[in-house]
Amino acid sequence: MAAHPKSPVESGPILEYSHIYHAEAQIFSGHLEHPIKQPIEPFGRVVLENTRRETLITQQVGETNIEGLISFKRGHARVVGTQVKHKTDILGNDHAGWVTLSTAVLEGFNVVDILTADRVVAQVSTEHPMVDGHVPKVTFLGSRFDNLRIGGYPVEVELDLEICGSKPDGDRSYLEDTAFLDRVERQIDHAADTKGLPETLEKQYDAKIAYIDDLKRRANGDPKAPRAGYSKLQCSLIKSIGPIPIPGVKTFGNLIFVPNFGTIALAELEVGVGPSHGHGFSSEQNGSSAEPSDSNYFTLNMFDLKLGCPVGGGGSGPGVSGNGNTRP
Repeated sequence: MAAHPKSPVESGPILEYSHIYHAEAQIFSGHLEHPIKQPIEPFGRVVLENTRRETLITQQVGETNIEGLISFKRGHARVVGTQVKHKTDILGNDHAGWVTLSTAVLEGFNVVDILTADRVVAQVSTEHPMVDGHVPKVTFLGSRFDNLRIGGYPVEVELDLEICGSKPDGDRSYLEDTAFLDRVERQIDHAADTKGLPETLEKQYDAKIAYIDDLKRRANGDPKAPRAGYSKLQCSLIKSIGPIPIPGVKTFGNLIFVPNFGTIALAELEVGVGPSHGHGFSSEQNGSSAEPSDSNYFTLNMFDLKLGCPVGGGGSGPGVSGNGNTRP
């Protein structure tokens, strides 16, 4: 009797990894309330939305003057999504993966001849590795203030570009990384210890600390920790702000209060987890996938202005945002 040939060994399906790019940048946007009521539509906004295609999008904006109150000489925005298949640096670190870069630059910025800056850069880059790549490495390298001044006085700013730290172990979200949460908590504690802290800020800081405690409980597996909705956490790239010799000017963390002008928040950062196209990435492009899934995102605004008397309104920029999603 002839022997039956051996059946081929059945193997499971071969997983093919893919990546959806998301990135956004804008130079400036906002609104005026008085002496004139007027929206300030986003200048130079570029968006890389829910696409698998490697892409570079840029936009330039020339000299702009908004009712003689807010002006800038020029600006540009750029978003990049690309795959790096083989890259090892001189230290032996593997950088193969999917990379997004989002950049917004504002030059010759002037708000009511009180807040000025020669050049301001917001930049965020995310790198999703080929292995354990659902949560990215992130860097803000390139973000900076050049010749920032208030009332003509230089403002010395020290940035903490490593506030997010290393990519969390085990492909965990940054909001599940106790080392990151500890750094943000120390940042808030330092701001809360400022002499003369207004009661409104004190309540805000207390609420943030309580929220971070909840996130830590979730990270440590506490079944009673709140879990409703998607999570996000606000912090800042600001490590310190030098003294500003103007009567009445006060600083609280990354906030600068200027009498008869308003409040300036510097380098505001939001780190969150949500639908991959649910944070400013809502449209489809050709070659895209519309299926939503969770991913870490990072949104940075170098200025967030709340203007008071005599000019009322607000504005933010230059601003960038980036995230992405690796499948399966």
